[in-house]
Amino acid sequence: MKNPLFATRLPVNLWRVAGSIFLPFLIALALFYVLLAPPLADFGLMIVLMGATTLVSFLAAYGAYRLGWVYRSPRFRWTLLVAYALPGLLVFINMWVTAKMMFANQHDLLLATVLLIFASGIAMVVGFFLSEGLTERIKELSQTAERVATGELAARVPVRGRDEMAELARTFNDMAAHLQESDQKQREVETLRRDLIAWVGHDLRTPLTSVRVILEALGDGLVEDPPTAQRYLRTAQSDIRALSQLIDDLFELSQLDAGGLKLELQPDNLSDLLSDTLESFTEPARRQQVALAGQVAPGIDPVLLDAPRISRVLTNLLSNALQHTPPGGQVSLRAWRATTLVKIEVRDSGEGIREEDLAHVFERFYRGDKSRTRATGGAGLGLAIARGIVEAHGGTIAVESTPGQGACFLITLPQIQKS
Repeated sequence: MKNPLFATRLPVNLWRVAGSIFLPFLIALALFYVLLAPPLADFGLMIVLMGATTLVSFLAAYGAYRLGWVYRSPRFRWTLLVAYALPGLLVFINMWVTAKMMFANQHDLLLATVLLIFASGIAMVVGFFLSEGLTERIKELSQTAERVATGELAARVPVRGRDEMAELARTFNDMAAHLQESDQKQREVETLRRDLIAWVGHDLRTPLTSVRVILEALGDGLVEDPPTAQRYLRTAQSDIRALSQLIDDLFELSQLDAGGLKLELQPDNLSDLLSDTLESFTEPARRQQVALAGQVAPGIDPVLLDAPRISRVLTNLLSNALQHTPPGGQVSLRAWRATTLVKIEVRDSGEGIREEDLAHVFERFYRGDKSRTRATGGAGLGLAIARGIVEAHGGTIAVESTPGQGACFLITLPQIQKS
């Protein structure tokens, strides 16, 4: 069976390894010949000695790789120590044999041996402390990875230096940050899902209960007075329209989320669209004793838009403005051109929006006043749909408000360039 250690190792070019090891051998021989001009016999002996050392080094390095010794080591520190010790041992043997052949007496040979042992020991100790910093950084990375794996997504690795380990730490921190962001978004989606079920359940159950009670009362003959029966029927019709509107809103939101909202963009007359929308709110505004005003600057037409969709946006904004404007107040609709853009403003003199609610008014099912009912505040979908439609047109929608001084919604749409 194939050793799994071999399957995880990176491929090594055998000839490149051999060339890397034998190159110092050739350079050292050349320097020995040029600088010392040795006799032919000594040169041949040096070839044998250095060639043997080079061959052993090559076989040891490649053999350790092929046998997977690096992957079997339980500690990276041990791997580094062996990596320091093996070259030191080879140098020691090479120098000792050379000294034995060159030194004239036993005293000098013993002295060379002691010095080589001392140098090898110093190299091992220095290598150990140098490797300590590297292994500590690896340990920090491992501990932080364990913390992230247990759900502590805010954990980060200290970034020290500018080497590969520092780059690995930065990459790990970026990954952890992305995981934390994804987790936060998942939590928000889960919260939204729970709220969606609760809010939709409430907004569907209330009119359904009303319609059921009305139909049961009419069906059981509990209401015999024709005017009362007619009033009950009108209430049922209003509840059914509210249900239909909520279902349409949910369907439109699902299209916006899925990117399936198909716009039929074409050059259209925005002035007429604004005028028609204002006219449709004339009677509701009169009943609420709210003044309506409209102003369209010349030269804004034509505008590339989906007229029914933009009409839906304006209807949502004007309806929302009327709901929050007391009798005696005013709602205005204004449009003008700003370079290559068209701006549409819906302003009211109503109660305004609290500062803590401004960042959430375009979120679906958001109601600043939690006590608001379907009758007074709607399902909380109108502004979310308005934003989706405007952004699908390549435009933007924003809101400014001061509590007690009304609110101003500003739509920006791209305009057709006039030749």
